[in-house]
Amino acid sequence: MRLLKVATCNLNQWAMDFDVNLKNIKESIVKAKEAGAVIRLGPELEITGYGCEDHFLELDTVNHAWECLKDLLLGDWTDGILCSFGMPVIKGSERYNCQVLCMNSKIIMIRPKMWLANDGNYRELRWFTAWKQKDQLVEFQLPYEISEALQQKEVPFGYGYIQFLDTAVAAEICEELFTPSPPHAELALNGVEVFMNASGSHHQLRKLDVRLRAFMGATHTRGGVYMYSNHQGCDGGRLYYDGCACVVVNGDLVGQGSQFSLRDVEVVVAQIDLEAVSSLRGSISSFQEQASCKTTVPFVVAPYKLCQSFNLKLCPSSPREINYHCPEEEIAFGPGCWLWDYLRRSGASGFLLPLSGGADSSSVAAIVGCMCQLVVKEIANGDEQVKADAIRIGKYTEGQFPTDSREFAKRIFYTVFTGSENSSEATRSRAKMLADEIGSWHLDVSIDSVVSALLSLFQTVTGKRPRYKVDGGSNIENLGLQNIQARIRMVLAFMLASLLPWVHNKSGFYLVLGSSNVDEGLRGYLTKYDCSSADINPIGSISKQDLRAFLKWAAVHLGYSSLAEIEAAPPTAELEPIRSNYSQLDEVDMGMTYEELSIYGRLRKIFRCGPVSMFQNLCYRWGAKLTPSEVAEKVKYFFKYYSINRHKMTVLTPSYHAESYSPEDNRFDLRQFLYNARWPYQFRQIDDLVRELDGEKIHLTEPSELGVTSHAGGGMGVAAAGSGNPNVGL
Repeated sequence: MRLLKVATCNLNQWAMDFDVNLKNIKESIVKAKEAGAVIRLGPELEITGYGCEDHFLELDTVNHAWECLKDLLLGDWTDGILCSFGMPVIKGSERYNCQVLCMNSKIIMIRPKMWLANDGNYRELRWFTAWKQKDQLVEFQLPYEISEALQQKEVPFGYGYIQFLDTAVAAEICEELFTPSPPHAELALNGVEVFMNASGSHHQLRKLDVRLRAFMGATHTRGGVYMYSNHQGCDGGRLYYDGCACVVVNGDLVGQGSQFSLRDVEVVVAQIDLEAVSSLRGSISSFQEQASCKTTVPFVVAPYKLCQSFNLKLCPSSPREINYHCPEEEIAFGPGCWLWDYLRRSGASGFLLPLSGGADSSSVAAIVGCMCQLVVKEIANGDEQVKADAIRIGKYTEGQFPTDSREFAKRIFYTVFTGSENSSEATRSRAKMLADEIGSWHLDVSIDSVVSALLSLFQTVTGKRPRYKVDGGSNIENLGLQNIQARIRMVLAFMLASLLPWVHNKSGFYLVLGSSNVDEGLRGYLTKYDCSSADINPIGSISKQDLRAFLKWAAVHLGYSSLAEIEAAPPTAELEPIRSNYSQLDEVDMGMTYEELSIYGRLRKIFRCGPVSMFQNLCYRWGAKLTPSEVAEKVKYFFKYYSINRHKMTVLTPSYHAESYSPEDNRFDLRQFLYNARWPYQFRQIDDLVRELDGEKIHLTEPSELGVTSHAGGGMGVAAAGSGNPNVGL
């Protein structure tokens, strides 16, 4: 037997906070050594934090990374253990995203990333260059201060692996795993048995399975030990890195860390028998044949032994079941942990939420309630950092600390129902009931007097007073009256967030939470600078359908039973007067259902459909119940209002990223915000297609009629079928 103990980790790093990052790195090494590990893998760019973005262009950032690495190497941190540290490195005039492989206070080699993540939320090519030389390792001259301190002038730099006395180890950095020809395939043929993947991978609903299947597939047919390390937490932006550090052997998961956690450091340790790897490879004829004619990969010799022989005290790790969270749990725990990181690092004293009693704001309230439950649970588990943060934020004294989530919520969470004459008693009572269940400090405020004062001012200036549509007013008047209410609520929310701590003799300020969902952002069904404008929004990238499922789950599993009644109520903005023959409803106002919005969103973003191709795909999806003319009207209506309202995305509140069809304008969905909303060229093509189809409904031949078995929308095509699948786009 060749027994090898490895350690990988989840680290909650903070972009540009080198003290925090270095502290977490050192703690992870201590835990790895205590467990007896001889390999320690950390996340991608762990020294600087992954989300530094344009700070990577500053020489200070690179210099500080070298200073931190020097600190690690001058101490005894790497004695007897191979450590992989992520940091930016400048070679010549190029900047590279690197893993620096160190042992016994020396740098063994520097491995630059070859394939950079450059789509979706990622812009690595903006800051780094991809390493392109695969045939040789080159010599890298260390910075003078580092060279003098380490007594080491040059180190191997490039694509390659480390050959130890008893095994071979290589790095594969994040995106490289997901390329068409990943490095681990070639490295395995060269005899590499241990692959270390340092990653900076963000959470997205339902994404974890895709990631885990990639790790397992990497070693299932070619053997090997695959180690994965990731960031975990909010490192300063919209993304939540969802950890799940793991170890896979020959396609079997033998170690898995948490996906969501408040802990700053989590180390996952596994004991591996490398003979299982060589045995599997020796049994696969095709592997042997390809290895015999492989392209040789350069390597560095390290004169160290990593493995131990057979010992009954060293028990190899066994395969285990994968731990998945359901989407409802992901919505609770992901944004909940993200909010905690934001709160403790922002210097704020708590949150303030305009709570309407509707599904969206109630979802946000439930997520904050979940955060409070997680804090109390982690303190009970002995996490001193969470305890210290909670004591500071909650203003506890005399040795007290949170032991009850409702009591903690009362200290750090304000909710306010900003009612008007258009608000119903039902929403008011639901907001109060939910606030009581969570434990927030709840206020009930009427904005009628402020609305009346503004209308009187307008009448004094113009001589006219607008009326609601139900009272005979025009659409312009009706919309103006709704916007006044919405914007007053935003102003009031920020006023209360800044002054309520003072009222209650507390220091600091409160962060205002937004509560618009991804579908409303896509349609533009929100008022610019209303309560969608906030400091941060934990649900801005979550669909209405997923939020309603979350409310049902949270009513039971978080103990907030009023959420069941809130979920069952029809969504309404309550900005117009209620009459016996009229009640404002969101889906009626929008002219489309939330289910349709999700379909439009997936086709537009994930499947990259313009108006014409969206129409064509929806003819297949909806062709059995709608004529092409009816489909055309729906598509035109969506694109009209999407383009009219696109400008609102430029001021969208920073939102937790959770959905692959998010319309967030800042960095994920990069499109113009001034459109010709008539789309004349595209809509003419749709009209021509409608005339060719002659208005007939389309008969879809299901695969079952042809003797073919299918489980996913047969007869529609990939895009049309996928438009209704929340798992696409991962």
